[in-house]
Amino acid sequence: MFIGGLEKTTLTDFPNKVACIVFLVNCNFKCPYCYNKELTSYKFFKKSDRKLIPEEEFFNFLVKRKKILEGVVITGGEPTCSPGLIDFVKKIRGLGFEVKFDTNGSNPKILEQLIEKKLIDYIAMDLKAPLKKYQQITRSNVLQKNIKNSLDLIINSKIPHEFRTTLYPKLTINDFNEMALLIPNEKWFLQEMDPAHAYESNVRKMKPVKRNKIMKIINNCKITTKIELRQ
Repeated sequence: MFIGGLEKTTLTDFPNKVACIVFLVNCNFKCPYCYNKELTSYKFFKKSDRKLIPEEEFFNFLVKRKKILEGVVITGGEPTCSPGLIDFVKKIRGLGFEVKFDTNGSNPKILEQLIEKKLIDYIAMDLKAPLKKYQQITRSNVLQKNIKNSLDLIINSKIPHEFRTTLYPKLTINDFNEMALLIPNEKWFLQEMDPAHAYESNVRKMKPVKRNKIMKIINNCKITTKIELRQ
C-alpha cells in the first residue's frame, strides 16, 4: 500500500466523527484541475519532497490514537487503484474504527465488495461531469457505465453518502443540469477550484467560476438535488 500522507486529525471530513485522513498514491484520472498531482502517480510522488509512510507506521499510529479517533477517511489519489485495498480496510475496521471512503467511481466492482462486506460507513463520490463528457474532463478511458453503476450502487446502498463536484470553468450550466438528473434528491456539494495548485499549468491561469454562475447552477439544480456550495 503506497501511503502518501496522513492528516492526523480532522473534525470536518467525516461527518460527526473525529477522524484522521490517509492519502493513498495513484489515480486513474488525470483531471486538469486536480490539486494533488503528486498523489496521482508514484512517478510524480517520487519527484516531490514527500516520503511514503510505511503501513506498519500507519497502523501503529491508529493503535495509539484509539481513544481519540472515531474514524478513518481513506482518500487519494483514487483508493480503488491500490492493490490490497480490501484487506487494508478490514484491518482498519478490525481496530474498531469507522471508515469514510472517497472515490471517483471508476471501479464499481471494488466499491460493490466494500459495500457488500459492510466495510465502509460513509461514501463520498466525486461526480466529475455529465456522462458524455467524462473522458474529456478526466482525460481517461473510463467507461460511462462504470460511473453510472457506481452512482447506482451508492444511492441504493443505504450507507450515508454524498456527491461532490469541482467547479471547473469548462463545465457549463447545462452540464450541471445533466449531472443533477443522475443524482435526484441526493446530497450534492459544489467545491471551488484551487487553480494555484492545478495539475495542468494552463488551468493555473484560469479564473474561478464567478459567484453569479454558481448561484444560477444552485438555483437550477436545487429543484432536483440537495445542492449547496461547500465553504
